[in-house]
Amino acid sequence: MSPTQDAYDCVVLGAGPAGCTAATLVAKAGFSTLLVERESLPREHVGESLMPETYWTFEKLGVLDKLRASRFSKKVGVQFVDASGRESKPFFFRSHFDHDSSDSWHVERAEFDRMLFDNAAEHGAECLDQTRVLEVLFDNERAVGVKLKTSAGERRIASRVVIDATGQSSLIANRLGLKQINPDLKKAGIWRHYRGGDRDESGGGVKTIISHTSDQQAWLWYIPQSNDVISVGCVGDADYLLKGRGPAAQVFDEELAKCEGVARRLVDAEAVDDLAVAKEFSYTTTHAAGDGWTLVGDAWGFIDPVYSSGVYFALKSADMASACVVDALRTDDCSAARLGAWNAEFKAGTQWVRKLVHAFYSGSFRVGQFVKEYPQHAGPLTDLLVGKMFAPEMPALFADLDPWLEKAAAEGGSAGDSGEQLAAIA
Repeated sequence: MSPTQDAYDCVVLGAGPAGCTAATLVAKAGFSTLLVERESLPREHVGESLMPETYWTFEKLGVLDKLRASRFSKKVGVQFVDASGRESKPFFFRSHFDHDSSDSWHVERAEFDRMLFDNAAEHGAECLDQTRVLEVLFDNERAVGVKLKTSAGERRIASRVVIDATGQSSLIANRLGLKQINPDLKKAGIWRHYRGGDRDESGGGVKTIISHTSDQQAWLWYIPQSNDVISVGCVGDADYLLKGRGPAAQVFDEELAKCEGVARRLVDAEAVDDLAVAKEFSYTTTHAAGDGWTLVGDAWGFIDPVYSSGVYFALKSADMASACVVDALRTDDCSAARLGAWNAEFKAGTQWVRKLVHAFYSGSFRVGQFVKEYPQHAGPLTDLLVGKMFAPEMPALFADLDPWLEKAAAEGGSAGDSGEQLAAIA
């Protein structure tokens, strides 16, 4: 199948959560929209634990009822396990905010992405998978379309706006040299899926579990999904995990053996797929938009998986960017300034999560102690952990947290109670 016309108001590249969101919202506004995906859908991808704040974009997309009716595991909270194996009291989101938005999901991305792809089509976008983007076409510095390859051959498609949602491939950012690796977060991840692991459904659903290894050189996620499947991943410095230690499977097993919080939950489990590896996944871009184009989701940047912010950032960036795209198309002003007007607010909000990630890895984030000294920040800190990063209280929180972390590091603070993060502020 190939595009049905030679020109669109908007072409969206990549059918992950960001691309599907952008395509849906632009098409809903009445503009001709083409969404293209290189792979055949559904396609495999590491499972995701969703932040509760994804609710509001799902509401805009009209997929809440589909999610509620899906087989995805309902996520009701988070639990942390420290380096000694001590488990925090589970924190249930509804104990902080009793609203439907407090319930989220652990999703299998193949099915989840297909749901969003079909939803985009239902709202008027033309959606094509197995369609390769050969080139983003520019007239001087303005994006004017794309060159595609489908089963029917090559096509040149004109577009008033190109939205790059190609994930870490980040076609436009790589072409223009906009991508910047975060030198302080050169991490790597190794993961696989298991069947038969422990599933604690107290509280009406499952929880994301974050566990430190005994030497605190890495941490592991434990995400119960549907069909008795558990996603387990290990994250640490890229050099530590991937250089000079042998095959990834050996490294994964070694780190798992040092992580009592996960190992004991997998005693009766068996691996159901091969390992996957990703590295240096923390990066940003110097520009979010240019004349005729904008970046969303991982094409714009990615921080770290520790707080499960990836899909939320994808959805929220696409939500905000699509509003600017609709405004640009309505006013016939597809300039960089108009298309990128969303980014200042988005960047300001995501900086708080970035700071919290750095605090997690600092070795001095003793949250229980911090909240004891600054009880007024308990609520805002929890807000940030559930995704409310645009709350007005965030600057005041970090005005106190930043110097507190510096002092704790100077005094040799330990990350030993970081497993108590959510329980300490519930």
